[in-house]
Parts: sequence; C-alpha cells; structure tokens
Amino acid sequence: MPSASVPPALEARPWCAGAVVYAGRSRTTLVHEAVGWAVRYASYDAVTDGGVELPPAARVPARPDTLFDLASLTKLFTAVVAMRCVEQGALDLDGRVASYASEFTAAARHGITPRQLLTHTSGLRPELPLYACAGEAEREAMLRTEEPVGEVGAARGYSDLNLLILQRVLERVTGRPLDALVRDLVTGPLGMDDTRFNPPADLLPRIAATEDQRRPWAKLDRGMLRGVVHDENAHAMGGVAGHAGLFSTAGDLARLCRALLGGGAYEGRRVLAASSVELMLTAPGLGFEVDQPWFTGELAGRGAAGHTGFTGTSLVVDRATDSFVVLLANTVHPRRRPPANAPRAAVATALARAVGAGAG
Repeated sequence: MPSASVPPALEARPWCAGAVVYAGRSRTTLVHEAVGWAVRYASYDAVTDGGVELPPAARVPARPDTLFDLASLTKLFTAVVAMRCVEQGALDLDGRVASYASEFTAAARHGITPRQLLTHTSGLRPELPLYACAGEAEREAMLRTEEPVGEVGAARGYSDLNLLILQRVLERVTGRPLDALVRDLVTGPLGMDDTRFNPPADLLPRIAATEDQRRPWAKLDRGMLRGVVHDENAHAMGGVAGHAGLFSTAGDLARLCRALLGGGAYEGRRVLAASSVELMLTAPGLGFEVDQPWFTGELAGRGAAGHTGFTGTSLVVDRATDSFVVLLANTVHPRRRPPANAPRAAVATALARAVGAGAG
C-alpha cells in the first residue's frame, strides 16, 4: 500500500520484502501471520536502482517467529528501564541529568531533565555523526558537549540523542550496562526470550535482513546486513544503544503490549507499577507517542500509544479497546527509502475497525 508521499519510481515496488503482523485483544490473538521474505535480495544495484534478487531456493521466507531489527522501538525498552529506576527511587524524572552524570556539561548548563529526554523536549538536534568518530572517547565527548538547538522544555523535537543520554544516566545510577538492564528488568521477567541486543549466531537463520548499507545512500559501507544492527550510531557503540539495537519477534512484543494493557503485569509477572504505565501512555507520553494517526490510524483519538522504527517496525497499544498491534517489516531491504507510513496506519485502522473503534 504505497503512500502518496512516495516518489512514483518507488510506487511499483513492495513496501517491504517481508512482514509479520500480530494483533490481539486482551488475551485473544486476532492475527499472527507472516508474509513475504525475511531475505530476498543479495544486494542493491545503484545502476538499475533495484534489488539484486537471490535465486528462489536461496531466499528465506518470513515466519511468525522471524526476528527483526527493531530500530527505534528500542526506545520503548529504555523508557521502561527508566520508569523501573524511578519506581526504585534511583531516578527522579524532574531531577537534573547533571546530578546523575556530571560529565554531561551541556545538559548541566541547560538544566535538562530525564522527563525532557523521554518527551523529546530537550531541544537537542535529531542525531550526531557518532559513527564518524575515531573511537569511544571522541563519541562520548561529542555527546556530552552537544548544546540544544531549540528551547529546552518547549516544543517537542524528536531526537535519538535523548535516549542516548538517558542510557548513560541509567547506566550511571544502576552501575550496570543497558543490555543487562533490559534483560533483567524487562525481557527476562516477561519471558521475551528472543528479544536481545547483538543476537547470537544460532539465531541468524530466523533473522530478517535489512540493508545493503553503502554510501552515498547510507552513512557507512557495511554491505548487506543481517543479524547486526542497522543504525550506524548503534553499530559504532557496539550494538547496544538507548535509541536502537534490539532485535525481537512479534510474539515477544505482544507480551510487552499485554503487560502494558495489564497495568504493567503479564501472566503474573510485573515489570511496571500501574502508575508508571499511566504516565508512559498518557499524553504527551514518556518514551511513547500518543494519538498519532500517521501510524496509529483510526485507533488515534482515545489515547492509543506506540512508536515506529526506521527499519519498518511499529507497535500500538490501545487501552480504550484493550487491543494492540505489532507490525515488523524490513522496508530497508535492500536499501533505505523515503518514509511511507500508510501501511502502518492501515494495519492499525484494520484493528480499530475489527474491535469497533474505527471511524469507518
């Protein structure tokens, strides 16, 4: 389903090589299906402006349990970890970043808070070329000294830097790396066994490919990616980053959605207090986007909350109808393209109409 914003040259192409959709209401699974290919292309041909397809026997079909690079859906997990830290008294949403990590001198000068990082009101630019730095010391120096370009605490301006700085804060207050925090505070308790940073080699047969990552359309020359993070900055940081890096399945993400709809608990396992879920899913949202019809479709309007990811992923939970939908796709296979959100909105709208929430 192409978007009107997609250039005509792309309209004849599929939105993605493959996808998995999981929609549910309460404990009922409405849809859990896979379509297309987890791996379809060997490379991208810049001359013909098209993918070089693998022989049919070498292609890998998408399956319901295929793992996808979640891209910015990773931010939701970082947000959940942050709220766990708030519940434990280790973090104050309205405290100062500098009180937890004084080396962030720019944040100190402007009084940036964890709440502003989670609501994208820090004034920071969308991203930095951390992938171009010579090493960790240079990356950290760039991040610590980055000044806001907008008014702090004012208009929302989406930025990966918010979750990267929050990652450092969380690691500082807990004394543990983010991947361990996500495992022990979120995925482990919920039984999300396939969700992880830097998936091991034995999972590769189940992982969807992403991009033939090469300049000039990409920022690095890494070739066809499969099983390693697509985001260049997350890659430079070893695959573990607050804004990107997680891989998961639709089934695992359904567990997270059900926990959120259940006030922070699923199958007797609690990962958040109900009050924390209320904060995260109520506008303006903490880590979550609320009532954004460009990807929540006709679920928007009564508090539907979720997020999208650059690789083609999206997740929406709707407390008004006790329903959710997860869409995992590899839209960047074989190469990235202009954003086309109509399929995301269409999937959410289909759920809205199925549960009686749609406008049509």
